[in-house]
Amino acid sequence: MNKFVGYKCSLCGQKYRRDQVIYTCPADGGNLNVILDYEAIKDKYHPDDITCRTETSLWRYLPLLPVSSPGGEETPLYAVGWTPTYSLPTIAEKLGVNNLWLKDESRNPTASFKDRASAILVARAKEIGAEVIVTASTGNAGAALAGMAAAMGQKAVIFAPKSAPVAKVAQLLIFGAQVMLVDGTYDDAVALAVKAANEFGWYCRNTGYNPFTAEGKKTAAFEIWEWSLEALGESDNPLAIFVSVGDGNIISGIHKGFKDLTELGWLKQMPRIFGVQAEGSAAIANAFNAGTEKITPISATTTADSISVDMPSDGVRALRAATETNGHYVLVKDEAIIAAIAELGKVGVFAEPAGAAAYAGVVEAISKGLLHPDDPILVLNTGSGLKDVNAALKAVVEAPIIAPTLEAVKNNL
Repeated sequence: MNKFVGYKCSLCGQKYRRDQVIYTCPADGGNLNVILDYEAIKDKYHPDDITCRTETSLWRYLPLLPVSSPGGEETPLYAVGWTPTYSLPTIAEKLGVNNLWLKDESRNPTASFKDRASAILVARAKEIGAEVIVTASTGNAGAALAGMAAAMGQKAVIFAPKSAPVAKVAQLLIFGAQVMLVDGTYDDAVALAVKAANEFGWYCRNTGYNPFTAEGKKTAAFEIWEWSLEALGESDNPLAIFVSVGDGNIISGIHKGFKDLTELGWLKQMPRIFGVQAEGSAAIANAFNAGTEKITPISATTTADSISVDMPSDGVRALRAATETNGHYVLVKDEAIIAAIAELGKVGVFAEPAGAAAYAGVVEAISKGLLHPDDPILVLNTGSGLKDVNAALKAVVEAPIIAPTLEAVKNNL
């Protein structure tokens, strides 16, 4: 069954056949939504056909994806997704809420949420016969592409700003990608990746720019849907999902997943989606607060490099993820993000700054009265703290150096 039938522009609504376009709308540059044949899917599958599967990766949702299986079932490509969700009762009690969970995307093969998009992009590249995949990244998306491409023997080229954390650059190199550090911002790297793709005929994975990135990220929504069937039961209050936002593609991808489930008639209640941005990188939140869909670029500065973006590539759809679900956008200070790293560490979760920002957003939302104590809340940790150890060290007191004696131990207890 050919589930993927075409695209629809998120701005002008123009529809295209699957063979007419590759990246964005030719009319206005709007991000394209992948259109699936929902009626055909409904005719062939029911929710039980998905939930009974034993596959423990995002490929369990193959009937709802616009790609075919890439093969290579024993590669890291088949370890992407199906990440754990933890209950956080200690923190919930401290915050005055009844139910708080965290979905830990650091358990993906390259330790971030971005593996989801890259797994689908590698599968798509195989289908269309692309020899080289290129992307711009602050580190995580590039590492994800480099790792997934390596798993399939695919060539990858990564442009990252020279300010990218050393640990993330090390991943790119270890996975064998051709890495070029750009003397400029992330936005400069994005523009360069598009130019290089056009010049050399490479397949561009850039976040949002390629419609299939959201198709990979929507798989997190499918997992949350499955988990919630048991965890939430017949709760009257919709799930509140907190997502850190930079380019906006993760939050828009999650929204797309829930909209797919709605089209299929499988979703009982649309979750409320909350976008969290750092105060120094708030282009989408600024538009939300102004009540407009016009995204105005800013000069981004934040400790959370993964969400530091001047002009979000998927801003409008990211905005709609909140406005169309009765959600909200909240802003957090860098100091709150650093504090959140330490707070999550106390319950056994090591989050990078962008992941910790989502938890900081919960704290901020509660302080502003945006949540009720009975609201079920889910935080998305998008990446491992090992991605940015320097930021993590700001959250803790430096370990003392002591003499190798019991007396020294006693003095430091």
